Amino acid sequence: MEHNVSLITTIATGFGIALILGFIAERLKIPALVGYLLAGILIGPSTPGFVADVHIASQLSEIGVMLLMFGVGLHFSLNDLLSVRRIAVPGAVVQMGLATALGMLMAWGWGWHWSAGLIFGLSLSCASTVVLLKALEVRGILESMNGRIAVGWLVVEDLACVLVLVLMPPLAGALDGAAAIQGAAPLWKTIGLTLLQVGAFIALMLVVGKRAMPWLLWQVSRTGSRELFTLAVIAAAIGIAYGAAQLFNVSFALGAFFAGMVMRESEFSHRAAAESLPLRDAFSVLFFVSVGMLFEPAILVEQPLQLLGVIAIVILGKSLAALALVLAYRYPLNTALTVAASLAQIGEFSFILGGLGVSLGLLPKEGMSLVLAGALFAIALNPFVFAAIEPLRRWVLERSELARRLEQRQDPYAELPVSTAPRYLGGQVVLVGYGRVGRRIAKTLDARGIPYVVAEQNREAVEDLRRQGIVAVSGNAAEPGVLIQAHIAHAAMLVVATPDPLSVRQMVECARTLNPGIEIVLRTHSEEESKMLRGERLGTVFFGEEELAKGMATHIMERFPPPSPAQGA
Repeated sequence: MEHNVSLITTIATGFGIALILGFIAERLKIPALVGYLLAGILIGPSTPGFVADVHIASQLSEIGVMLLMFGVGLHFSLNDLLSVRRIAVPGAVVQMGLATALGMLMAWGWGWHWSAGLIFGLSLSCASTVVLLKALEVRGILESMNGRIAVGWLVVEDLACVLVLVLMPPLAGALDGAAAIQGAAPLWKTIGLTLLQVGAFIALMLVVGKRAMPWLLWQVSRTGSRELFTLAVIAAAIGIAYGAAQLFNVSFALGAFFAGMVMRESEFSHRAAAESLPLRDAFSVLFFVSVGMLFEPAILVEQPLQLLGVIAIVILGKSLAALALVLAYRYPLNTALTVAASLAQIGEFSFILGGLGVSLGLLPKEGMSLVLAGALFAIALNPFVFAAIEPLRRWVLERSELARRLEQRQDPYAELPVSTAPRYLGGQVVLVGYGRVGRRIAKTLDARGIPYVVAEQNREAVEDLRRQGIVAVSGNAAEPGVLIQAHIAHAAMLVVATPDPLSVRQMVECARTLNPGIEIVLRTHSEEESKMLRGERLGTVFFGEEELAKGMATHIMERFPPPSPAQGA
C-alpha cells in the first residue's frame, strides 16, 4: 500500500542533518544555529540532491515561531526590563533606527523600492535573543550588570519587532506590496482597526488569561500526570496563538508571546518552562531548518559586495552605534563593549520579519537570501567578537587618552554623599548586590536596625535606593575604588549577594587587603561553586535563594547584638 510520507520525510531529514551539522558547529565553537541553517540549505530547492517539502516545512516553521515566541514571553520579566529601562529603551530604539536607516540607504543604492529597503533594514536591526543568551551563559555573565543591560536591550528590540509584525500586514498596501488589494480601506481606518483588535486581544489576555491560565495549570497539576501538564502548556501556547490569529486577526507570534507572558504569572511558570523546553527546542530547530531552505547559495557568488555590506552593517554599524550610546550614558568601556558585541548578530526575528516581507511582496527573495547569509556569517563570528572584548579594551586603554578619560569619568552615584551619617561609615555591613537575594537581606537588616551600604552595578537601582533613603554606591565591587567608597576599611562585614565566582575572588582579595579582619559572607549559584569557594576558604558560603537569603541574614544576626531600647535609629 502506497503512503504519502512527505511530512515524516521532511521531519526525519531535517532533524537528522541538523543534528550532524549542529554537532560539527558546536565542536568548532560555533553556535549550533549555524548548523541548523546549513541543514535547511542542503535539503532546500536551491541545492542538488534531496529536496524536502517546502510547504510542509513552512507550516512546521510556523509552529516553531509560536513556540519560540512562547518561550520569549515565558521568560519576559517586566521588572528586569524596568531595572535597566533608562539605557535599554532609548538605546534599543535609537540603535534600531540607525541600523534600519543604514539598510534602507544600502537598498536604495541597489535600486530597491523604499518599502523593500525598510523591511530589509528592520531585518538587520534586531539581534537574536537565542544567540545572546547562549553567549552570555557560556561566559558566566548572564546575571551580571552587563548581561542584564544586554538582555534588556534585546527585550526592547523583541517588543518592537512584535509591534512591526502586527502592523506589517495591514500596512502592506500603503507600503506598495505585491499583495496590496486595490480599493482597500483608508490607511487610518486600517491602522485603527488593527490596533483595536490588538488592544482587545491584549486586554482579554491580561484580564481573563492571567486568571484562567494559573487556574488551568493548577487543576492539571492536581492530577499528578506529567504528560497532561506538558500537554496543557503546549496546547495553551499553540491554541492561544491560533485563536488570536482567527478571532483578532493578529499574528501567531503575538498570540504565543502573550500566552507565555500570562503563564509566567502562575506559580507553575518554572515547571511550565522546563516541561515545554524539549518540544520548544525541537520545533525551533525545524524553524531554522525551514528558514535555511529559503536561502539561495548563488547569491554568495553573484552579489558578494552586497553581502559584505550586510555583514558590515550587522557587525560594525550596529556595534559602533551601541558602543557610542552606552558610553554617552556614562557606563564603563567594558559595559559598552559587551553590549556592542551582543548586538553584532541577527537571528530569529530577522528571519520572521524577512519571511513575512517576502510573503507580502514587500521584500524581494534576494533580500531574504542576503539576510540569511548575513546571519550565518554574523552568528559564526559572534563568539570571536565576544572573545575580543577584553584584549580590545586593554589595547584601547593603552593607546587612547580619550578612552582612559571615558573609563575614569566620575559617576554621580559612585561616591557617598557628604551628608552620610557616621553609623554607615564604620562597623556597617557592605552589601554587594541588590537583586532578589540582596533585597531580602536588606529587609532583614532594616528590621534589626543594622546599618549597611549597598554596592550595586545598576546605576538606576542606586538612584532609586537613594530616593528611598538607603545608602548606596554605584559600580563594580570587584574594583577597589567602589569598596573604598563603601568604607570597607572600617566595615564589620562584607556580604556578597551576587553569584559571580570571578568577581567574588577579586572582591574578597580587595576587602581583605583594605580590612584584614573583616568577616565575609558569600553566595553561589551552584553546589559546585559552593564546594570550590569553601575549599578556597574565601568566607562563609551559602547556596540557594530563599533559603540562601534566610541563612545569610541569620548568620549576620548572630554577629550583631540586638539594639538596646535606648538606642536610636
